[in-house]
Amino acid sequence: MQVQSKSFLKLWYDIYVSQYIQDRKEQVYMIDNLSAATVLHNGVKMPWLGLGVWRVSEGNEVVHSVTSAIRAGYKSIDTAAIYGNEEGVGKGIREGGVPREELFITSKVWNTNQGYESTLAAFEESRTKLGLEYLDLYLIHWPVAAQGKYKDTWRALEKLYKDGLVRAIGVSNFKVHHLQDLLADCEIAPMVDQVEYHPLLTQKELHSFCKDNKIQIEAWSPLMQGNLDQPVLNELSAKYKKSPAQIVIRWDLQNGVVTIPKSVTESRIIENANVFDFELSAEDMEKISGMNQDKRFGPDPDEFN
Repeated sequence: MQVQSKSFLKLWYDIYVSQYIQDRKEQVYMIDNLSAATVLHNGVKMPWLGLGVWRVSEGNEVVHSVTSAIRAGYKSIDTAAIYGNEEGVGKGIREGGVPREELFITSKVWNTNQGYESTLAAFEESRTKLGLEYLDLYLIHWPVAAQGKYKDTWRALEKLYKDGLVRAIGVSNFKVHHLQDLLADCEIAPMVDQVEYHPLLTQKELHSFCKDNKIQIEAWSPLMQGNLDQPVLNELSAKYKKSPAQIVIRWDLQNGVVTIPKSVTESRIIENANVFDFELSAEDMEKISGMNQDKRFGPDPDEFN
């Protein structure tokens, strides 16, 4: 009887995973405008394309960037405590002219604030600076495993989620072994893992692991910090009559990866969103994936402590 029960559970799990993968394929197929969203494993909708504000200065620069994005139709804005621009992001949100409930706002707890109580305090500080009653997504910015605190930090995120102060919780820069360690003890599995992801760093193992565990991959630095002068991208840019940046963003989306390119220029913000009127062929998707060199422009999470 016990063997039969285990077999039934295995069959049920296989069916569940198969249906989840099919649903994900259908979601990717429907990415056709700035309001298109993936559905996280808790049912919350997260826009596929958003604006990142890393290295965007506090004050007029970030306010202009955020308001430009919102007025262009963006729904998702990604910031972090360490960026030092949460107040400006909040002002941009208020000046954007779109109801709060239509937006998806992300922030992150910084390394020096990891730990249970300190994370709760850091979240409250971010929420106050942003001027928001709740956040849509709150992330652990880096695992900083040497500190040994990310599990306590995750417990704090679980509490914030249960208390209704954040609609979804996740991590950033977690490799497979970090996720395995967290999943072994957590009560609520991460909904998102935001990592460096681009044609020169395709992170296939991590991407596969996240798919299997219903964790949405999100790309930071998707445009390789401006290193877009690549033969394959130039070739496809000419073929599709799109910029190399648009080619990369479209590649992200067709791979089922949420992406948050950064810009402070209104015209570039609009251009980055003009990726819904074409589709890369399977062959061209493979060409771009074949550019992989496991090259990081940011730190290696195993070495960043």
